[in-house]
Amino acid sequence: MSKDIKFNFLNTDEQERYQKHLTLKEIDYEGQLSFKKSSVLCIGAGGLGSSVLLYLAATGIGEIGIIDDDHVEKSNLQRQIIHETNSIGKLKIDSARERIKKLNPNSKLLTFSERINPNNALEIIQKFDIICDCSDNFGTRYLINDACLILNKPLVFGSVQGFEGQVSVFNLNKTSPNLRDLLPESPSKNAIPSCAEYGVIGVSTGLIGILQVNEIIKIILKKGEILDGKLLVFDLFNMKIKKLNLKSDQVNKRIKNLSQFVDFYSDDECSDKNNEIKKINADDFNTLYQTKPNKILLIDVREKEEFTISAIEGSISIPLSELKQKFDLEFIQKESLIKEVFTICESGKRSEKASIILSKFEIKSRSIEGGIKKVKKLLTN
Repeated sequence: MSKDIKFNFLNTDEQERYQKHLTLKEIDYEGQLSFKKSSVLCIGAGGLGSSVLLYLAATGIGEIGIIDDDHVEKSNLQRQIIHETNSIGKLKIDSARERIKKLNPNSKLLTFSERINPNNALEIIQKFDIICDCSDNFGTRYLINDACLILNKPLVFGSVQGFEGQVSVFNLNKTSPNLRDLLPESPSKNAIPSCAEYGVIGVSTGLIGILQVNEIIKIILKKGEILDGKLLVFDLFNMKIKKLNLKSDQVNKRIKNLSQFVDFYSDDECSDKNNEIKKINADDFNTLYQTKPNKILLIDVREKEEFTISAIEGSISIPLSELKQKFDLEFIQKESLIKEVFTICESGKRSEKASIILSKFEIKSRSIEGGIKKVKKLLTN
């Protein structure tokens, strides 16, 4: 908790903004001050993270952390409501920061444009009072869980798939269950859908995210029935809700470090760590582009709107979300026989993913480092 003197009172704007909280006997002035003095880390600024971040800011949480290394894509907007159409191509943390500041300028924001991993997890998580897991894969969930165990941080868990969702609170105190009490080991690769097969209705991420914030509110206030030792399961399609009991096994608390993650499940569709991505820097690509333009197939994997606004002459538009379509793959395979294939996007993140996808279809390509801005700058010089 911050000891800064400005956190010991609510300013005029805050008193007006949180008026409806101040009239609630469960919150009142002291409760709202507790929100202001608290810090929460949201891991992921996607579907769950969107509603979590908006309601954390609206609640008046004093310091909000956001960690995510992904960019906004059009297919995200169906559920990731913190982002807008004009956010396509931006880093999600930048898009989220802009939206939060419009909603509540009183919240202090700390952003991390990286993926949480065994090397940075402990350093980042230790900065915050409460951790909110809004990630979308099992490897990351276990990493977050174990880091919270090591650092004694309460973890608010949320998960969605299709019309179903789950919420729980792990590691609230010494006797609390954690993720390993629910699932002792990460499921095998074949036990869960790949990113390509995975589907979700937008409202389920919204609901589960809001319920995660509700648990954070109760944890800060130290009031109400917290989902400690409970797993709340929603089936929105059939409107069924059930609450399951979780028992804590002390064996699952014996986590001392994060070294075990070298053997954890990793979905190649979701991670580029196990794929060798061939890259080319902007200078070298510029040389090839100037000397052998007819021998190059340049695939712009940004969204159509981004391509329309600014594109490199001779490039073709195939958004990352459409790259697996049979027609596009057949076209690229045919062209790759006589041309060298390059992928490009705004900064290089999406083009890396595109090159991974193409490699799975035995199409060799190189991702252009630095993205379109760097290349266009060179071309105009």
